[in-house]
Amino acid sequence: MIRDDKRIRIIIGHYGSGKSEFAMNYVTKLRNEVEGKVALSDLDVVNVYFRTREKKDLLNSLDILPIYSSIDAPTLDLPAISPQIMSPITDNSYSYVMDVGGDNVGARVVGRFHELIEKADYDMFCVVNANREYTQSVEDVIGHIRAIEKSSGLKVTGLVNNTHLVRSTTIDDVLKGQKLVEQVSRQYDIPVKYIVCLEELVPQLPEGLEGEIFPIKLYMREAWM
Repeated sequence: MIRDDKRIRIIIGHYGSGKSEFAMNYVTKLRNEVEGKVALSDLDVVNVYFRTREKKDLLNSLDILPIYSSIDAPTLDLPAISPQIMSPITDNSYSYVMDVGGDNVGARVVGRFHELIEKADYDMFCVVNANREYTQSVEDVIGHIRAIEKSSGLKVTGLVNNTHLVRSTTIDDVLKGQKLVEQVSRQYDIPVKYIVCLEELVPQLPEGLEGEIFPIKLYMREAWM
């Protein structure tokens, strides 16, 4: 259950991994599982597409605090981080999800707060899409993780298999990604936390896979995308 994860959940992943889609699904499920305050911060100041800040109204309607920029212009890509992101780090009454930029450059943002985060209770999950160019091999994924850890000053604590082709995703895509993350898990000694797939594909998943099955909806893409 995601409520059993550490209080601060940091979501990282390469461009095209579906990191922000996972973060949106994660925080909405979290809202249903925990009492008290829930917050989601969008710290992706590198990638201009599919940012969780675009779902501010939905988050507010679900009683989830959205934190993004110090400038109230969610459609603009401005590297302006709100000081509000610090409050849920130090306030233990919050369950906190942090959607971080897609590479080691983006991870520098959360790295500014690594000393505070290390003193708190945190997980950092690496979202992997084996269909993306730079995360198709064990060596690529481990190299990405090492770069993120070096830049952020924090350790990845779990892997998320989010191998997809958006609405064209098949069960073979999911299993392809699962084979990859299980290999990374054994070689880098990080557990597989979640197996992400579209809700309609869940019945096709075989038993015995490492990680918890995590059905998702497509919040970040309109029906025509």
